[in-house]
Order: sequence, then structure tokens, then C-alpha cells
Amino acid sequence: MSINHIPVESNDRRRRAIDRFVRRMVTACGAGILLLMLLLFFWLIWVVLPLFSAPQLQPALSQQLWDKTPALALGSSDTLGWRISRHEARFIPLNGDPAGPALALSDAPQAAVTSSAADAVLLNVQGALLLMQPRIEHDRGEWYFPLGDRPLRLPQGAVSQMALAHIDDGQWRIAAQTPSGISVLTLASQQPVSQVMLPQQHADQLLLSPDGTQLFTSRERQLQVWQISAEGAQLRETQALTQPVASLHMLAGGRTLLIRDDRGVSQWFAITGEHGPRLQKIKTWHGSQGAQGVATESQRRVFASWDAQGVLSLFASKQSGPILTRQLALGIQAVAFSPRGDGVIVEHAGRWQQLRIDNPWPDVTWRSLWQKIWYENYPHADWVWQSTAAGDSYQAKFSLVPLVIGTLKAAALALLFATPLALAAAIYTAWFMSPGLRRWVKPGIEMMGALPSVVIGLIAGIWMAPHISHVLAGVLLLPVILAATLLLCGVLSPRLPARWRRPGVEVLLLLPLLLLVTLLTLWLAARLWPDAGEQLIHYEQRNLLVAAVAMGFALVPLIFTLAEDALFSVPGALGQGSLALGATPWQTLTRVVLPGASAGIFAALMIGFGRAVGETMIVLMATGNTPVSEGGLFAGLRALSANIAIEMPEAAAGSAHYRILFLSALLLLLFTLVINTVAEVIRQRLRRRYGQHEGQG
Repeated sequence: MSINHIPVESNDRRRRAIDRFVRRMVTACGAGILLLMLLLFFWLIWVVLPLFSAPQLQPALSQQLWDKTPALALGSSDTLGWRISRHEARFIPLNGDPAGPALALSDAPQAAVTSSAADAVLLNVQGALLLMQPRIEHDRGEWYFPLGDRPLRLPQGAVSQMALAHIDDGQWRIAAQTPSGISVLTLASQQPVSQVMLPQQHADQLLLSPDGTQLFTSRERQLQVWQISAEGAQLRETQALTQPVASLHMLAGGRTLLIRDDRGVSQWFAITGEHGPRLQKIKTWHGSQGAQGVATESQRRVFASWDAQGVLSLFASKQSGPILTRQLALGIQAVAFSPRGDGVIVEHAGRWQQLRIDNPWPDVTWRSLWQKIWYENYPHADWVWQSTAAGDSYQAKFSLVPLVIGTLKAAALALLFATPLALAAAIYTAWFMSPGLRRWVKPGIEMMGALPSVVIGLIAGIWMAPHISHVLAGVLLLPVILAATLLLCGVLSPRLPARWRRPGVEVLLLLPLLLLVTLLTLWLAARLWPDAGEQLIHYEQRNLLVAAVAMGFALVPLIFTLAEDALFSVPGALGQGSLALGATPWQTLTRVVLPGASAGIFAALMIGFGRAVGETMIVLMATGNTPVSEGGLFAGLRALSANIAIEMPEAAAGSAHYRILFLSALLLLLFTLVINTVAEVIRQRLRRRYGQHEGQG
């Protein structure tokens, strides 16, 4: 008879080698996942971090000017600068090359004003008007005279104050103070299109809005706003000021008026009230006291001021103080921004000093993302997310508060809806249901988790939202009625025959009854209060309630599976011992099984909450995507994840909008990490408290 020889030592060595290999593979895969998460985390930080970098101002080039006379107007392109003085108009290369020949001005102008886009200059030539336009093409500059090269004299007399607006291609609107009053002319190729007179009106300062429809006039401590049209001028309002006006300016977009006086530079814009739009003072920028002059950017809501000590300060419309301050040489005479706002020319003592500005996102700070901002023409400060609009001069509004509030509201209400259903189903399935029925019910509920969220969102947005508006009263009463039905069934169940009270049979009786009660409640609500949702003032068809119901349906399988596994994994000896000592099944459940499975149940709830926070398609399709911080159960909302999905394809790469969307993704990642960390800490404490082994729960 042969004897089988089993090579024990060889098998042990092979098994140990396989164990070492598997251990190393698992360790490597775990380390790789952690490394990938760290790379993702640091990559998001790398994309977001430039948003909060401090503005920089670096000296570039200093040039000596041929003409020592102070400039009446100056501006620049990317390669050429231009200036107009009392004697000449000249283009000056910004790279230090010699300037070309100047255009001599025969009649010395006394004053000049520049259009809002800095594309034209209106000169006051001994009481007459001369319009000059610098045009730069292929690093070459030429002077054009859109209204002719001869000064235009007004029949009302010599001009003392003036304002300019480029309202259309080839059309210009000019406001001029004459001895007879203020004259507003619309000109095209030196031919008057229309003329409006404001007789007996005298002003120290004039300013036209970029579109030429509004005229701002100031005289001592009084500011007036006129509506200008082809039919005439109408006084819209008069504002009493506390200080005499030194100068008037308008930020890009033509909605914010800047008033410079002895107290500094203040911001004004119109707010609509009972009597129509009226100017209101919003703020006075800190650090603008003693400003000797103001220069504005043509594309962004940024301006610079300078004082007698040579301090140059940059301000942004959303900030309350200077975003950048730099001490320069004394005697600053004029300042002009480059077209893109990435440079500035400072003229003083017959020299030009070029400064490079690194300030790509002047309106974005950490505080502006979270605090209330008073935006142009809004009635009050508020949290607003509105990243794009049709107009090029639109001021983007990036407040993350409405998105965070919408995310938390949708996740919390969805969890509130899903938790009772999922936990009740898990408790019944793990503790009360017969094993044969459990083998069918548990996989069936778990299969619900395979339903794509986009399908749930489509059903919620297209089918469920209109139906809920018709049976809203029934939907609101349904939790109370179903709870009362369950309690009544609990009271009446002992009176049922014994064969109907066997495990697994009662659920077959209860489910049809609950379904019948649900349908009856909805039907009666639709008959007694039809179209309840449409009759509510602040009801939106796609709202928080619809999203919570749909998201709760998606969370039920996840929470049910984890909670049921935690309950079912509690050692059976604990429950059997409790029953043997005389405890009822309900006492055993509440005092033995639930405390033993509490760590797993808590983990299930936290994982469900994290799933709800990151949900995209259901929130996207069922809420109306309204980024508002107010509103209750019947108002729309927008979540962080849905906002990223909507706006990322349209965000320009590298823009503030693009980076703020990445900041939203970083916030979601951090929020998930914090929630999971807190959940794990609490879960471990629950394990130790109830003496649960590491392999259980």
C-alpha cells in the first residue's frame, strides 16, 4: 500500500510567499489610492491658489518726454502710448524707442475730456470744441478728427465745461456748459443730429454716461441727474451732498458713479424705488482721502487715485479699501491704464514711468466669496451667484453661500426623508422578517441602487414635479397619515387570527393597506384642494421638496444595505440570550441589537449624507437650479456639484469663474473628508462603548 506524502514545508513556504505578495499588493494599491487623493487635493489647490495672490506693481520703464508741458489727456495701447498737451499730440513707443513726429496744435487747448473707453478726446480750444481720436494699428499711430479738424463753435457762446460719450459708430454726444446754459449735442461727421438745451443751468462738473443717455451735473454741494433723449432732457433727481465735488467719474459698465471730494472717493449707483431709480451712496473707500485725481480702467471696475505725496492706490468696486498702494515720486500729474489693466502710465516732472500690474482678479477675495456684497443696482447687500450675462459690461457675482446653503438643504432633507424608511426596512428585514422572505426582499431593495441618478432626476423633473403641485396637500399630509395608520395597525394586529400574525405574513397584509391609504390620501387632497401648488405665491414647480423626495429614494438602498448588514452581523447569541432572559423581541431590538449595531448604522447615515452632498443629476434636474440663499420647502436651489456640472463647460480656462468652480470642487472634497473623519471617530467611540469587535458591525 502506497502512502501519500504531503510536502508540508513546501506548502508553507508557498503560502507564505503568496501572503507576502498579496500583502504587498494590497499595501501598494492602498498607498497608490492615498497618493492619488493627495495629488488630486494638491492639484485643486494649485488651480485655486492664484485667486488669492496679492496684487503686484513692478516698475518697467522710465522715459523722458520732449514736451515738458503737463498733459491734458493721455492713454495707451499694448505697444504705444499717446498724450495731448497744450502744444502737441504725440504717440510714444512704450519699449523706449524714439517717438515719432508730433502733431502740432496751432490753437492751444485749455482743457480736455476723454470718453469712457479712452478712444477719443474732446479739447476745449478757446471756447470751441475739437474732437480727436487716436488710432493705433500695427504699432503705428495716427490722429483722426471725426468731426473735422476745425474747432466747432457753439452759437450759445464759449464752452467752459464739457463731457463726451461715444454712443454709436460715427455718432458722438457732447455736453457743454455755455453762458446760456448746458447744451447737449448729438453729432455725426460735424453734422448735428439733435440738440437739447438746459437753459439757466450752470454746473462746475459735467459727466455723460457711456451710452450718452444720462448727464450728471454738479454745482457746489448739489448733484443732478438728467435723462437725455432725442426729444429732450428731463431732470430725474437732485441729490444734496455734504462736500463740494472735485471731479466726477464713471466705472466700466456705466452704472457706478465715482464722486471725488475732500473726504475721498465715494461710490454711487441707482436703486429702483417707489419713484423710480434714484442714486444712493454706497460707500466711501478707505484710504482715498486726499486724492488729487482719479483714473479708471476701461474694461474692469477698477480705478486708481493719487495724492500730493505721490502715493498711488488701486481700488476695486467690491472692496472697501485699496487693493494696492505704492509710494512713487512726488508731483504726479496724470495716470492712464493700459487697455487690459495690466499696466499703468504715470506722468510727473516731464517723465513717463511705466508700471506693470499683476492683478488679474481684482474683485475676488476670500471675504467676497462669503460675505454680502452690495452689487450695482441691487436694493441691498446680498449673497448672489450669477456668473454670466448677455452684456459684456456685466459684473460677475461669485458668492458661494447660496450654493453651500442649497447643497446642505437638499442633502439634509433627503437624509430626513430616507433615514426612517431605510432604517425601518433594515430593522424589519434583519430582525423580524422570515429568512425565506429576506432572501427576496434584500436583493430587491439593493437593486434599487443600480438605478442611474440621471433617470431618477428625469422622472422627478418631468413627471413627479407637476404631479406634486396638483396633490401638494396630500403629499404634506402623507407622513402623518401613514404614521397614524401604522400605529392603528399595531393596536389592531393582536386581534388578527394567529395564522395571519406569522413572521412574513403581516408585511403582505400591511403593504397593500399602506398603498391604498396613500392613493386615497392623494386622491382626496386633489379633490378637496386642487392645484394647491399653483395657488401658493412662492411655490416653484421644481423645488426642494421634489429634490428631497427623489434624492431620498436614491439614498434608501445605500443606507438600507449598510444598516441591515450592521444589524444582521450582531452575534445571534446576544439576541437569543436576551430573549431567554424574558425580554420581548422589541426590548431585545432596542436594548441589545441596536446598541450593538450603532457604529455600523451611524456609518451608513454618514455615507448616505456624503452621497447626498455630492449628488449632481437629481439636484440638477429637479430643483430649477436657482442659486438663492432664501426660500423654504417650495423654493428652488442650486447645489455645488450641480453648479460645477452646469457652468464648467462654459467657463473660460484660467478665468476667475473657472478657478472658483475648482474652488467649489475643493470645498466638496474637504467637506467629504471632514464628514468621513468625524464619522470614523464617532464610529470608533461607539465600538469601544458597546464592546463590539473589530470584525463586526
